[in-house]
Amino acid sequence: MKKPTIEDVAKRAGVSKSTVSQYLNERYQYMSEQTRKRISEVIEDLKYQPSGLARSLKHNRTFMVGIIVANIDYSLSIKCIRAIENELQRNKMQVIICNADENPDKEREYIEMLAARQVDGLIVFPTGDEKSSYNRIMEMKLPLVFLDRLVDGVTTQSLLLDNEAAVKMAIQELARHGHERIALLSLPLGEYAITPRKERISGYKKAMEELEFPIDESLICSAPKAEIAVMLERLLAMPHSPTALLAGNDIVLGEILKYANKRSIRIPDELSVIGIDDAEFAHIYNPVITTISQPAYDMGTQAARILLSSIEQQGKELPITYRFPPVLQPGQSVRKLRS
Repeated sequence: MKKPTIEDVAKRAGVSKSTVSQYLNERYQYMSEQTRKRISEVIEDLKYQPSGLARSLKHNRTFMVGIIVANIDYSLSIKCIRAIENELQRNKMQVIICNADENPDKEREYIEMLAARQVDGLIVFPTGDEKSSYNRIMEMKLPLVFLDRLVDGVTTQSLLLDNEAAVKMAIQELARHGHERIALLSLPLGEYAITPRKERISGYKKAMEELEFPIDESLICSAPKAEIAVMLERLLAMPHSPTALLAGNDIVLGEILKYANKRSIRIPDELSVIGIDDAEFAHIYNPVITTISQPAYDMGTQAARILLSSIEQQGKELPITYRFPPVLQPGQSVRKLRS
């Protein structure tokens, strides 16, 4: 069968090609509801598919956006991607999702591939400090939005949690329950000091100083996922071990809970725990884990909208860093030490 064309739709609906084109581009200002309904029914009946190539040539755009995720395992990444994809598809944009696995070389290859595909813009969770690739994107006038992390020397639209405020909120919640000896556990900072991890360590020190609690560097710990259990073994074997643990992200929290189960450590009776990032498993664990959440879905939606605006304005917007406020999600994982 011959593939139906816009002319076929127009003829069957009894309207002009330009009217069908206006309908396809959602320009309904001067179109009656009856006409819209008739065109819709004809399109469905004929199974008409608009030509993406023709649309791209007409607008000098590909209507594709690249998303490069530093690590797709994080709950933040998953929620942000869902929001970005929903918002972009609502605006008739295709999405190409790439997972860099915290590997700057892999990220660089993805940037080159997406640029070669002439995507209209990029949303990137940066893996590190790859300034040359990012600056090349900006030299190409390709709209670029950073999510969750910043890169020194690269000025663009950026969205991330107020990480210091998140840690301060957690420390204050623990202090309210009488805890002073609090350990912070995170994944390694990385060669380029990944923004959330760096800022959460900074926030920990500031929060402890404000409360006039002593800062013990041995309680500020970082290790790869596979070595977190060893790190916990060392921490809890200390003569003056911490009474509370603050997990720097959902992956660290998951490892803490696995270790507690394996060692039959009762939370919160023997150890209080708070996690940053609102992982789903924190709500189904027994007891429910207190978390400091970031509005991941809102962050993703806003990133998509900023990128769309930047594409429309051809990158003429002033670069702004947006900080999202954290929210305390109370659970039953913090024990009160004193009245």
